[in-house]
Amino acid sequence: MYTSAKPIPPPPQWKTNLRPLPQLIFSSRWLQLPLYLGLIVAQGVYVVLFLKELWHLVHGAMRFTEQEIMLVVLGLIDVVMISNLLIMVIVGGYETFVSRLELERHPDQPEWLSHVNASVLKIKLAMAIIGISSIHLLRTFIYAGSLGKEGSPFTETGVMWQAIIHGLFVVSAIGIALVERLSNPVAAKH
Repeated sequence: MYTSAKPIPPPPQWKTNLRPLPQLIFSSRWLQLPLYLGLIVAQGVYVVLFLKELWHLVHGAMRFTEQEIMLVVLGLIDVVMISNLLIMVIVGGYETFVSRLELERHPDQPEWLSHVNASVLKIKLAMAIIGISSIHLLRTFIYAGSLGKEGSPFTETGVMWQAIIHGLFVVSAIGIALVERLSNPVAAKH
């Protein structure tokens, strides 16, 4: 059987006997490991929150109004989007700033991980934050019908500020993408 796959060369042998100060500085990247492990714990908390909200939806499905169901579903989507953001930070941040995960031939390697760097990660995070903000803003607009009523979770000023902040997120993401495109014109053409 003929295979066109080229054998992967062994990794280069790196000089391991660095001077003490460069060794200390380079090794300090491992101080981020507890931070990424903490984000994994936070991911677990979001799984519990998702299951709790899903249980709430299933048990209330027969008595909830369409609007109440939509709000719970938006809450579920919000949890998923925040969870996706966590995965991007955990996997992308660890791969970029701590150590390689060596997933090149793993069948489940995320497509975006093969070309991740700090700039790509910033843009992906900005887009994820805009998505999360959009869900929150949509939920606010659904509640907008109850503005001014007693027990309303939102005020007109609160809704206005949410929309302004969301707009700033969008403008910031466009700015980040534009700066990246201008600073790396070769990559922008591909």
